[in-house]
Amino acid sequence: MLKKLKKQKKSKLVAFTLTSSLLLSGLTYDIASAQSQNPTSVQQAQTSTEQTSTPYLTDAASIDRVIQAMTLEEKSKFVVGVGMPGFGRPAFEDVVGAVGGTYGIPRLGIPELRFADGPAGLRIRPTRTGQTQTYYATAFPIATSLASTWDTATVEAIGKAQGNEVKEYGVDMLLAPALNIHRNPLNGRNFEYYSEDPLISGKMAAAMVNGVQSNGVGATIKHFAANNQETNRNSIDTIVSERALREIYLKGFEIAVKESNPWSVMSSYNKLNGTYTSQSADLLTTVLRKDWGYKGFVMTDWFGGDNPVEQMKAQNDMIMPGAANQSTLIKTAVESGSLDEKVLDRNIKNILNILIQTPEFKKYQNTDKPDLAAHAQTARKAAAEGMVLLKNDKMPLPISKDQKITLFGNTQIETVKGGTGSGDVNAAYTTSIADGLKDAGYQLNQSQFQAYKTYIDDLRSQDQYKIKPSPWGEDFGKSIPAIPEKPLTDDEIAGASQATDIGIIVIGRNSGEGADRKDVKGDYQLSDAEKDMISNVSAEYHKKGKKVAVILNVGGPIEVDSWRDDVDSILLAWQPGQEAGYAVADVISGKVNPSGKLPTTFPVKYSDVASANSFPGTPANNPTQVVYNEDIYVGYRYNTTFNVKPAYEFGYGLSYTDFDISHVNISEGKKFKDTLKVSAMVENTGKLPGREVVQVYVSAPDGKLEKPAVELKAFDKTKELKPNQRQLLQFELNAKDLASFDEVQNAWVLEKGTYTVKVGASSEDIKGTATFKVDHDIIVEKVNEALAPKVDFERLTK
Repeated sequence: MLKKLKKQKKSKLVAFTLTSSLLLSGLTYDIASAQSQNPTSVQQAQTSTEQTSTPYLTDAASIDRVIQAMTLEEKSKFVVGVGMPGFGRPAFEDVVGAVGGTYGIPRLGIPELRFADGPAGLRIRPTRTGQTQTYYATAFPIATSLASTWDTATVEAIGKAQGNEVKEYGVDMLLAPALNIHRNPLNGRNFEYYSEDPLISGKMAAAMVNGVQSNGVGATIKHFAANNQETNRNSIDTIVSERALREIYLKGFEIAVKESNPWSVMSSYNKLNGTYTSQSADLLTTVLRKDWGYKGFVMTDWFGGDNPVEQMKAQNDMIMPGAANQSTLIKTAVESGSLDEKVLDRNIKNILNILIQTPEFKKYQNTDKPDLAAHAQTARKAAAEGMVLLKNDKMPLPISKDQKITLFGNTQIETVKGGTGSGDVNAAYTTSIADGLKDAGYQLNQSQFQAYKTYIDDLRSQDQYKIKPSPWGEDFGKSIPAIPEKPLTDDEIAGASQATDIGIIVIGRNSGEGADRKDVKGDYQLSDAEKDMISNVSAEYHKKGKKVAVILNVGGPIEVDSWRDDVDSILLAWQPGQEAGYAVADVISGKVNPSGKLPTTFPVKYSDVASANSFPGTPANNPTQVVYNEDIYVGYRYNTTFNVKPAYEFGYGLSYTDFDISHVNISEGKKFKDTLKVSAMVENTGKLPGREVVQVYVSAPDGKLEKPAVELKAFDKTKELKPNQRQLLQFELNAKDLASFDEVQNAWVLEKGTYTVKVGASSEDIKGTATFKVDHDIIVEKVNEALAPKVDFERLTK
């Protein structure tokens, strides 16, 4: 009710100020107060008033007049947010839990906007003082899980549901999606990001943006750019080549900008080749706007950068969450002549062009009642679609309902829906894996379940393990200290293996904003207790001729090589959102045939990662700089080029059925012209219905530019195929898709030579190939010179 009252009040204010006499008297007051500060700006405002008596924001055509009518003080405040709740300002009364807002100028028809996180769903406060109504939002699967679907339609459906909650809860801009590259598996925030590959990242982000913005609310792609770690994220200087930037770290953003037109881009915290991204004209003007043609506005990450004036010059249009001193610095810079007022006008126009599209500007009366039940089903379906079957020797999965199950592992009860920080969601519930299986009709070993519940409850009652509000504030969810894995006695395991038909071990991990993961036991590596659990449970069940499965409830890769041979099945469930247990049960039961594929590599050991020696930078104890020595060889590009065998490769994922990919064909023949059309036939050769992901890789010849062994260039997912059913998938690649970036020419170049198209089920499981030739070098696209490193460093080469 509070929301509606405030909006009605605002509408009356707008109507009140529309009278020309009151508008003129208000403008006269502003002119008088600003006369000594900026005569030029005042003269412009006077001229505007003489030309039209009502400079008022109504549409795009009115924007220039409204900017002319702004005082310098209004301009300097408008490009700076109004602060963050908990950091010097109270909560936003209309949307409690929103993390940012814009400065409104009612006399010119400019309303305030509200911004809220985040990547796994809208994050606002679920309850409000004095109200019985709740404001829970849906916790969707994490971005890495969504990317594992390799299905843009699924991701767009999630975006549509998220956007509906954004709109109905009175928010104008969602601070998502995030699409930074999984450069290193220990980045604590990887769960918010899609993939180690820019094509997957860009396509998924574009689908999400299109879904969100179909509701008439804005999406914000972030964190632009090369923000690939949490350690010293506000100050770390990322040193990376122009080619690696263009091909890897900027490419996903380029795809998202061109295919979805996000309303906003959020610049990142880090420096990029010596300059804060929010203060880099190279990044925000030259690349983003000139090279890519971006038309929206740019905002900083919260408290990002260190110079508001330089941010304005770089075309970082809005500084968030904003502070009064930043507005003062901008105003003073204009008055002193060190900042051209036209720069402010340009940035304000960028913002206003988006503002006129928002629900707040259009006076949309939100209901505070999104369809959470429907969205829960959307989340459940996507979570199941994103699960990756890593191992299934002799088909222990799916499990029939007449088989009795013992669940092992704390996370069967304390199932992790998603990561922490701004990527968290205040959902009404999280269905645990135990509850999901029970609800699906499985008979669980109740004595073992109760033993786990008692163990967890006892530890949670102790101070060191108590669940508390996040140290960042209640709106950021809860702080949940990890508790040690429950020890298992030999008698417990023996009794369980006697009483039930299959053992399922659940391994859980969480991480989030503010800290990176570690290559230590209990994090990237299994703890001793977890290893003992897997070893002892497997030995006892196998002794009786019974199977053991492991469910990984994790946000990113963990070490699997040392224990995977002990078990029969491994299901990578990721962090599947609030419907976690139901989605796991859907896959375990065979109601959903797993079709997820890895969007990120699982290495044999951490030292096999290309960036292992440079992450998170130098000096080791408090890094100030991180050098991307691996250059373009990120993830599978490194593994395939340097023959480093992964535990599970990029694109890998099993099914309960089998598929054959054949008849790989290039329709244009053997020479490349303008486009390349690739086709492949997929047949379900197994006994159950299922879906398969077809991946198109290209091996390019080394010319002046050396190339990775393979690079993903296209992908698609079949419809559900019944046994013996076929589907022909077709792909079209253009010259830009196939080109590499030449730093000398500042151009995307398709070099001459023989190219091999490799179509398969993963980066290593290639089912068919075809070749074509490029007769001569083709300059596909010239771009502006930008973002060159200022220091020399050694790059990895073949």
